Amino acid sequence: MSNLLSSLKQHSVVVADTGDFAAMRQYQPRDATTNPSLLLKAATMPEYAEVVAHVVHDARQLASNATDRLPVAMDRLAVAFGKEILKIVPNRVSTEVDARLSFDSKASIDKAKGLIALYEEVGIPRERVLIKLAATWEGIRAAAELKESGIRSNLTLLFSFAQAVACAEAGVQLISPFVGRIFDWHKKSTGVANYPAPQDPGVVSVTQIYNYYKKYGYKTEVMGASFRNKDEILELSGCDLLTISPALLEELQATPGDAPRKLTPDAALAKSIEKIQIDESRFRWMHNEDAMATEKLAEGIRAFAVDAKKLEQFLLPKLA
Repeated sequence: MSNLLSSLKQHSVVVADTGDFAAMRQYQPRDATTNPSLLLKAATMPEYAEVVAHVVHDARQLASNATDRLPVAMDRLAVAFGKEILKIVPNRVSTEVDARLSFDSKASIDKAKGLIALYEEVGIPRERVLIKLAATWEGIRAAAELKESGIRSNLTLLFSFAQAVACAEAGVQLISPFVGRIFDWHKKSTGVANYPAPQDPGVVSVTQIYNYYKKYGYKTEVMGASFRNKDEILELSGCDLLTISPALLEELQATPGDAPRKLTPDAALAKSIEKIQIDESRFRWMHNEDAMATEKLAEGIRAFAVDAKKLEQFLLPKLA
């Protein structure tokens, strides 16, 4: 008998939301995605001490003091883990631009190009890397410009329909709408502890985006992210990609049964959906009108920035 994970893989590309190589080997995802908190967790594990030591050695060789070595080490650590991940997953890894650059298009572009150069330096072609950027207006514009250089992006911290439409219009490669964080906000706001999966606000948001993209022929891939339970995942079976934590991958793999497809391009084409024209002004207004999205985007950027600082604090003593 099949299990839910193997059945789900028939309809959606499964991505590992982890920096743990062992989990990737166990669940055999096609892609993997990382962020500073996942990198910090992996970097502090004894089995990856050699990777960290190599990064620290390189940073010491390339810069004369700890302050100058730190950004070198941060970038090289992300690429070192990305390289190791790509030995396991057959397709792509997502590597994140520092969240503190979320409102600076030029700095985001420069950082992304630097990361891609490091990947190419160690023999990884840019086609196997997605640069993760926060889905601010500045991040979306950075992704549009990076595309012209053959650098593809994964727009993260996506909560509003305005963000999704702007990403599609910019020709972004992939978006990561955060199902669980949308659910968290509504749970706190309404006091409703649980929703049936089809009414889960995060599920509803991703379904709306998927249908809009397929209805109007956008090539941007939709990757549901940040899940709180397996029912959210199963309700989005058929979404282009689903990035799933090891705990939920384990639960899906351990549960016998089938995961019928819920989202299809044909069903989307049959829906009556208004086409939206968007520019910076309309983007900012539409996003501002969505209280959940406004709060969660700001909160997410702050949290990712804190994670980046923690990773810096882990590395700094080693670089002194």
